[in-house]
Amino acid sequence: MEVVRGIPTTGVPRVRVCYGLSMTSVDLPLLRTSDSAQTAPRQSAHARRCRRVLLALALPVILGALWELAVYAGFSDGRLVPPPSVIFSTLWDLARTGELWLHTRATVLRVAAGFAIGVVAGTLLGALAGYSALSRQILDPTLQALRSIPSIAWVPLFILWFGIFEESKVVLIAVGVFFPVYLGVMGAILSVDRKIVEVGRAFRLSGPALVRRILLPAVLPSYVVALRSGLGLGWMFVVAAELLGASEGLGFLLIDGQQLGKPAQIVAAIVTFAIIGKTTDWLIELATAPLLRWEDRFSARQEAA
Repeated sequence: MEVVRGIPTTGVPRVRVCYGLSMTSVDLPLLRTSDSAQTAPRQSAHARRCRRVLLALALPVILGALWELAVYAGFSDGRLVPPPSVIFSTLWDLARTGELWLHTRATVLRVAAGFAIGVVAGTLLGALAGYSALSRQILDPTLQALRSIPSIAWVPLFILWFGIFEESKVVLIAVGVFFPVYLGVMGAILSVDRKIVEVGRAFRLSGPALVRRILLPAVLPSYVVALRSGLGLGWMFVVAAELLGASEGLGFLLIDGQQLGKPAQIVAAIVTFAIIGKTTDWLIELATAPLLRWEDRFSARQEAA
């Protein structure tokens, strides 16, 4: 058996290598990964999901346990900042009486309506401003000025325009959702690589085909981020919206807890906001994941590792 530098070469394919203008054939050993590396089972998707959930819950659970121990040990009376046991007891009482579901339903419906209106308006105007330089020069300065207005400043104006009923609340939430979506869409279109667009034009793609096959895939990742940002602001604006004479909603539950001196009710409403807000954000991420499977992302490789 022929041996090259201690490596058996029987059955090893010959490789032709070019040195300058001459060609020669050499025997190169085929490098293979070990059988154990090839047969090592990859972590299942279910195990990865469980691991992510456990890691996400680790920090709040640890902080809650530490605060519970601090109150139990007497370092704090837990009156102004109730421990988790008191908060969960308050949530249970509110759920048992049906009050929690009533307020949660009212808030979720307001955010859903405002989110839908804000997304449609932000997407249309953002696409128009990003695609057309003339439209951007006309629209963007005014919209950027309006974006600087604090949310609470719109409250008295919307009360005069729409009254204290649902319309004013939904419009205020829509304003909060509109600006992140508008900026995300416009910025994503403006940041599309010019060379990709030129390739589409070289293939003589029509305007709609260029948008569908070039611009839309390039914009989609940033658009998903804009949707998530707009949803987060929608949950923030709903508290200001429910200051407009609301008689139900999680924002009303916050104000009621403040007026009656119930810190546990206030924290319980905040915890409910956090849980529902994270759930809706996860739903957007889950719904848009199939549209982004073509991305070769570094984060996806990290999660699969």
